This record gives sequence, structure tokens and C-alpha cells, in this order.
Amino acid sequence: MRMSLAQRVLLTWLFTLLFLIMLVLKLDEKAPWNWFLIFIPVWIFDTILLVMLIVKMAGRCKSGYDPRNGSQNVKKKAWYLIAMLLKLAFCLALCAKLQQFTEMKLVYVFIPLWALLMGGMIELGYNIFYVRRD
Repeated sequence: MRMSLAQRVLLTWLFTLLFLIMLVLKLDEKAPWNWFLIFIPVWIFDTILLVMLIVKMAGRCKSGYDPRNGSQNVKKKAWYLIAMLLKLAFCLALCAKLQQFTEMKLVYVFIPLWALLMGGMIELGYNIFYVRRD
């Protein structure tokens, strides 16, 4: 499944717009919806990204693929997968806290987000300061 850049930007914009509209309606108390329903556009978008990522990673399992060609690429895709799972964990914990399903402290809700941000900073630093030694 190949999407052009314009299609990806439009899809991202559409899901973000839907999420923000639903969030504003919930915060203005115009819609008495469950917090898990508010985050449905985010989860649909994340599911699309996860499926595309898993399909790309599964392409390495086909016969005739030389694993020496893309070891860095696999590490990057693994980081993307971990980042998506951390974002999903944060969204689920946040919804559970907002819906008052659990008496979890807010500090524990934000642990996946902090781990994601720290990983992103490490990845950024690695990409900026990494010097290739050939």
C-alpha cells in the first residue's frame, strides 16, 4: 500500500481535526461521551501506522532478502514500533485516568510519554552527533 506525501498529510490532518473537534465538544460539556470514544480517531490513525510498519518489517522475512542490506533500517523500524506502543500505552492510561476507571497517580500515567520523549531525544542526539567510521 503506497501513499503519496499529500495523501499522508491529508489523512493526518483529517484524523487530527476529528480528534480536536471531539475533544472540544467533550471539554465544553456539549457531548457526554466516554473518553475512550474521544480518542477513537487517534487509535484509528495509530492502527493504520502500526499495520503499515508491521507489513514493512514482515517484508524482511521473505525468501531472498539479504539481512546485511538494512540492519540500521531494522533498528529504526523497531524504534518506531516501540514509540507507537509507548504512545498507545500513554493514551490508554490517560483515558482510564480521565474516565476514573482507576485510581492511578498522574505520575504513573505520564511514564510512557516520558519514556517516549527520552527515546526521541536520544534518537535525535544519535542522528545529529553520530559520526560514521568507515
